[in-house]
Amino acid sequence: MTESFRRSGEYENPYPGRNPYQGEARHAVSPVNPEWPPPPARPPVPPAAAPVPGEPARRRARRGPVALLAAVAIVAAAVGGGTAYGIQELTGGGTVAASSTGTTAVPAGQKGTVASVAQAVSPSIVEISAASNTGASTGSGVIITADGEIITNNHVVSGASSVEVTTSDGKKYTAEVVGTDSAKDLALIKLGGASGLPAATLGDSDAVRVGDQVVAIGSPEGLTGTVTSGIVSALDRDVTVPTDEEQQRPDGGWPFEFGGRQFNGDTGSSTTTYKAIQTDASLNPGNSGGALIDMSGRIIGINSAMYSAAGSSADAGSVGLGFAIPIDTVKADLAKLRAGADG
Repeated sequence: MTESFRRSGEYENPYPGRNPYQGEARHAVSPVNPEWPPPPARPPVPPAAAPVPGEPARRRARRGPVALLAAVAIVAAAVGGGTAYGIQELTGGGTVAASSTGTTAVPAGQKGTVASVAQAVSPSIVEISAASNTGASTGSGVIITADGEIITNNHVVSGASSVEVTTSDGKKYTAEVVGTDSAKDLALIKLGGASGLPAATLGDSDAVRVGDQVVAIGSPEGLTGTVTSGIVSALDRDVTVPTDEEQQRPDGGWPFEFGGRQFNGDTGSSTTTYKAIQTDASLNPGNSGGALIDMSGRIIGINSAMYSAAGSSADAGSVGLGFAIPIDTVKADLAKLRAGADG
C-alpha cells in the first residue's frame, strides 16, 4: 500500500467542504481514521502555586484608609514614641503636651546653630501682659498645646485681674489662669478661641550637662521674640523666690535669693526654694516664663530669675547670671496645674 506524504498538521478531510473541527462535525459520531493524529490541544492552564509550608496564604492587599493607617501605625511603633505621638494627634487622639526626649524641633541637617533653633521655636514663645490692682507686668510664656495651653511663671500672672497674650505673629488673645503653683513658681494659662498653634517640644532636663549650649527666647522689656544664647553654667542651684506677687518691682525685676544673698530686692518672709538650671544666656526683666532651649530645639527649662546689677530699669541689664526651672519639674506639675491648683 502506498501512503502519501503530508506535512505536519495536514489531515485528510473525509467530508469535503466541511471542517471536522467546527460546529456539529466536531461532535458527530462518525468513523475516525486511526491514522489521524489528535487535534492540537489548548495550552494547559498552569496550576496555582502551592503554598510554602509554614507560610500563610497570600491575599490581595486591601487599599484604603484602614490599610494605610495600619501601615503607618506599624512604622510609628518601629521608630519610637515621638512619631507615635504624632500619629495620635493626626488621628484625633486628644490634646496633650508635646513631650519627648527622642524628638527634635530642628531639622537634622541644621542642628547646633542658634539661627535654626530660633526659627524652629520662636513661633511657640509668647508675650504675656498681666494687669492687676497694683499695676501691670510683662512676661513670657511657652505654648505647649495647639489649643492654647501656655506655661509661664507664677509671678508673671499671680493676682492678675486680666491677662493678654500676643503670639509671635502679632495676634492677640485673652487668656485665663487655669492653675498656679507658687512653690515652684509655675502657672498654666489657656487662650480663648485658639487652635492650630505651634506647640513646643518639651525635652529632658535630667540629660542636661554643664557646658551645654542653650538658647533663651522671651520678651525682655517688651521686646517680643528676643533671642540670646549661652551655656549651662551650673545645675541644681537652690534658688529662693517670694510667693507673694506684691514683691515684684515696678521695673519688672523679680527678687530672688541664692547662696545667702538677696538680689533685685527683698524676697520678704513668704518664700519658696527650687532647684534651678543656671545659665549665662542674657536674661532681662520680661524674660520670666520664657524658654531655655537646647540645640535640638527642645525646651529644657522655663526662665524664672535673673540678676540685675542696678536698682532701676534704666540701668538694669543682664550680667550672665540667670536661672530656669527644669522642664522635668514642669512636666511633673502639669496634672496639678490642669486640675486648677491655686497656690
